[in-house]
Amino acid sequence: MRCVTNPDWMLNPDGALGGNPLFNLLYSALAHILPCWVSFLVAGLVIMLILINAVLLGAAIVSWGERRLLGRFQNRIGPNRWGPFGALQPIADLAKLITKEDIIPYGADRLAFTAVPVIMVAAALLATAVLPFAKDVALVDLNVGVLFVLAVSSLTSIAVFTAGWASNNRYALFGAGRAVAVLLSYEIPVVLSLLGVVLVAGSMSLGDIVTAQAVPFFLVQPLAFFVFVAGMSAELNRTPFDVAEAESEIIAGYHTEYSGIKFALIQAAEFGGVLVVSGLIATLFLAGWAGPVADWLGWLWFLIKTFIGIFLFVWIRSTYPRLRLDQIMAVCWKFLMPLSMINLAAVVLEVFFLRDANGVLTTADLWIMAGINIVLAAVSIAFFGRLIREKVRTGLPVTPASQPLVRGVPTIEVN
Repeated sequence: MRCVTNPDWMLNPDGALGGNPLFNLLYSALAHILPCWVSFLVAGLVIMLILINAVLLGAAIVSWGERRLLGRFQNRIGPNRWGPFGALQPIADLAKLITKEDIIPYGADRLAFTAVPVIMVAAALLATAVLPFAKDVALVDLNVGVLFVLAVSSLTSIAVFTAGWASNNRYALFGAGRAVAVLLSYEIPVVLSLLGVVLVAGSMSLGDIVTAQAVPFFLVQPLAFFVFVAGMSAELNRTPFDVAEAESEIIAGYHTEYSGIKFALIQAAEFGGVLVVSGLIATLFLAGWAGPVADWLGWLWFLIKTFIGIFLFVWIRSTYPRLRLDQIMAVCWKFLMPLSMINLAAVVLEVFFLRDANGVLTTADLWIMAGINIVLAAVSIAFFGRLIREKVRTGLPVTPASQPLVRGVPTIEVN
């Protein structure tokens, strides 16, 4: 029986999928031949299938683009064998990993070991669900979108620790412990940096945050932008924060025991995480889909700003050397944490004194905040950067008396 009347809850603009124009189009087309509930289910599954494949395909493109960019940064070629400019290298890597044997270590917890790649991929996909790709185009526009993203991103911490614990491998457990320590620590300054964004926008909806950016928030809150990028680099386990892979341990960290398609899913989650976080940067700080002719080309502006975020992450990875674990913890608690608190305090005061009787900030108010906060960011980063350099510096130089010379062996003097 075909759908004769559309129940109000199915196409309600305030519902989960009712505000999505693509969903409305699919639902209206299917409603002529299918019952209402079947049309609703099929249209939703089609949207989700498109989103999942877009994220996985985007992860493959990011992996190829990052390797090519790293090659340019490091004066080498990068992937160049499979396809033009090595563009088919992700497909070759996937084919190789699929054909490799899927091994589960002896004594491992099979259920937990197998669930880890699924949880990591699911976290990236769930975060993508609330991203506004264009005006009024998102899988769902939650009024607590920022809170939702923070909630689903915490699944990564659980998955990382589960991977180390379920592998029955001490080195994998050590790597998981280091990674979880970093994830939990950097979550705090990241959340504090987003509080300032929510205060200025007056909403936790990602769509409302984009609309509120008459002046891009990376100018209005440069400290929050800096803390968010640094904190997410750590949470994505990227250089210089990738302590899960220790130099003294010739292993891969928490996913040492993973092989075949499980390892492929973990890598897809890591590269997909870069894509999702870059989309969040574009949404929260670069005004998302806003730009000239945004009603028609909003998706293009969103993609351009997302690629800017990806380029920024690759640039950071190719520039800075890996830090020690104690240095990473010092950067979090003695550098990013004070910066996030200074930003939050400044934004609270600015919003309190500048907003009008209706609680609205005008474009002129945002420019005033930008002028104040840019100066505040430069001074704060310079001061705490100098302070943290003194705290994490290597100990006293080794004297010749404590480091005897050995004939035929070159001696390196520590400065």
